[in-house]
Amino acid sequence: MALKSIAIGIHFVNSQPIQFSQGMIKVAIVDEHPVVCHALKAMLEDADDIEIIYTCSRFDDLLIELNKKNINVLMMVLYKPDPLDLINVKILTDRFPNVKILILTMFRKEEFILKLIKSGAKGHVSRDTDRPEILEAIYTLRNGYEFNAKTITNILLSSYLNDNKINGKGKESNQKDLSNRELEVLKLFAEGYSNHEIADKLFISVRTVETHKNNIMKKVNTKTTVDLVKFAIKNNIIELD
Repeated sequence: MALKSIAIGIHFVNSQPIQFSQGMIKVAIVDEHPVVCHALKAMLEDADDIEIIYTCSRFDDLLIELNKKNINVLMMVLYKPDPLDLINVKILTDRFPNVKILILTMFRKEEFILKLIKSGAKGHVSRDTDRPEILEAIYTLRNGYEFNAKTITNILLSSYLNDNKINGKGKESNQKDLSNRELEVLKLFAEGYSNHEIADKLFISVRTVETHKNNIMKKVNTKTTVDLVKFAIKNNIIELD
């Protein structure tokens, strides 16, 4: 079957993310505009297991707060490609390695997004994101995985396809570790189907789909949805037009 879509994200039924972490997830928000901080805080604060510890509009203030209070996820809003932001992300990654950085970008510059990832950002959502996707990103980062929204994944995967010849050689040996059901889930996911659509096709629950997906990622040693799709391409689990 031809690839349905290379824009991959994680989707949950009834807009409710499946949660695997235990305890409160402590989140901080940094944006140069206080009104945006307050809007994002209002969007997230009614989640039962997410606590907004603080918001900051200046990077210096953020460093002070991070030294005072531990957080799990830091959400940064970026409006344009700025080399200073790369430096700031690197500083945060070096000084606070346990903090997972989630970037909300208002631009789609492939080269700069790749640089943000290299600097240490673990998650990316774009300007057209919504509340369920932001929640998914926060839960995913807290559970130890990276998260890329559909549009960001599309950029990263396109870059991979442009830079590499996909010829089916060098298949990954750990493909044999996957069960038949896991191969079915992986194929549908890599073809662009949402968790809900996969559940409907395979007559299983959405939670079962998510469990299969996490098991697959562990078995093939990947932490991002992009790498999962790369694995499917390398192993001819999906076909490209």
